[in-house]
Amino acid sequence: MVSLNRVVMGPASRRMIQQLNPPSLKVAEVSGHYGQQFDFKSYEQFRYPEYDICAGPYMDPDTSKPRKFDLILANQVWEHLDRPYIATKHVRKMLKKGGKFWIAVPFYIPFHAAPMDNSRWSARGLKNLLIECGFEEHLIQSFQWGNRHVAQRNLEEVWPPEYVEGKDDIEDDPMMPICAWAMAERS
Repeated sequence: MVSLNRVVMGPASRRMIQQLNPPSLKVAEVSGHYGQQFDFKSYEQFRYPEYDICAGPYMDPDTSKPRKFDLILANQVWEHLDRPYIATKHVRKMLKKGGKFWIAVPFYIPFHAAPMDNSRWSARGLKNLLIECGFEEHLIQSFQWGNRHVAQRNLEEVWPPEYVEGKDDIEDDPMMPICAWAMAERS
């Protein structure tokens, strides 16, 4: 099943990540499995509640310093965090210089507590979050996509809606975002 809410964000994000040369990257993923589709040099998943990004960066037990990564992924996670600003600062601490943080979040979708549902960001909102957490504005790319048709499908009883090619309108309406995503580089 391809989620209608991710039908544009998914391919656009894959292209962004492919441009980074995945076989050369040491990667961490916060509470997800999006990164499994790539052939990274190394890939580690840090799942909540064992690893709580709000509580601190992931530490190296040998050095007691934050672990360092070329890329950190967070797919549909930040809306569930109690402290997304401090979590973003922790991510930044774990990035090598020149390392990247890719984040994807919903905007206009139903409340979905897993275990909680706290926040929403547009492309501009994501960019502002990243700036406020120490990333430089010129090193952030942010995007959003959606339209009223997809918003209406999100009100259906069965959620999330499955994309139906040829039936679902996926033309972007910048005034009706469904999801947003960004890539920020640590300077």
